[in-house]
Amino acid sequence: MNFFSSALGKNITFVRPAYFIISGFIGIPNIKYYYVFLLFVYIVSVLGNTAVMSVICLDHNLRTPKYIAVFNLAFADLFGSSAVVPKVLDIFLFNHHHIPFNNCFTFMFFCYTCLSMQALNLVALAYDRLVAIIFPLHYHVKVTHRFMFSLIASFWLFVITVTLIAVCLLTQLSYCKSVIINSYFCDHGQIYRLACNDYPPSLVIGVLLPVLILWLPLAFILCTYLYIGYSLSKVATSQERVKAFKTCTAHLSLVAIYFLPVLITFTYMEKIHPNARIINLSLTSVFPPMLNPIIYVLQTQEIKKSVKKLFRIRV
Repeated sequence: MNFFSSALGKNITFVRPAYFIISGFIGIPNIKYYYVFLLFVYIVSVLGNTAVMSVICLDHNLRTPKYIAVFNLAFADLFGSSAVVPKVLDIFLFNHHHIPFNNCFTFMFFCYTCLSMQALNLVALAYDRLVAIIFPLHYHVKVTHRFMFSLIASFWLFVITVTLIAVCLLTQLSYCKSVIINSYFCDHGQIYRLACNDYPPSLVIGVLLPVLILWLPLAFILCTYLYIGYSLSKVATSQERVKAFKTCTAHLSLVAIYFLPVLITFTYMEKIHPNARIINLSLTSVFPPMLNPIIYVLQTQEIKKSVKKLFRIRV
């Protein structure tokens, strides 16, 4: 108990600076062109995810449990991009590097919540593919609208709770070493290292968060596809296996786009240059939300048919 609440009940004055300074890139000329590029990616992301959400709402044939998860993925992508990119552009394009103390933690909360939700959405879609391929006759019993809504709601509740705990623990620290955050946003790991008092609880959360929102979801997804591959190798012909995996190509593409850059960054965090880390993490924040709707439109037959049908109606 003392580990997580050593400051509680004691007359301690917390040192809380009026603001933090987001440093961003170091020593890169003409870096503003990169932020203009992020703006372009953000616009494409907003248009694409809005289009996917609109198609799912307009086409009654897409109101299935699978597309509840797809809709939520598009919503999380749109919400996450809107939480990150406009603020990053305001900081670096308009030189508003000073961010008030409370605003910084609010910024962090929305960034981590949306990024975490994107990973857990991929878990929901992996489960959907598992049941659809391995238990096709029981699919409509095992994956119902109520089940998918409950699963998505529990994921949102989980990431909001975990992120709130992480943010609240940071507010119990005193910041007297520095106010400069060597990142492009209010990064959890960068902030708790600025504290001048003990920060074991935040350190534990900093280690636990990647496990809960990256490694465990990725492990579940990999186990899901290993089981699908093993089961199909026992009962299906080669043509049936190819046909089954074609229904998974969109999801597998999203998994690779989201997880690979993040895992590379976390694996080599101490070995890569801070500028490379910022580029990798910033692109990870904006590229999956931009590519997800494109991948689903190009690789998912139901959405392609729906788009063609809606286009003909409008014409």
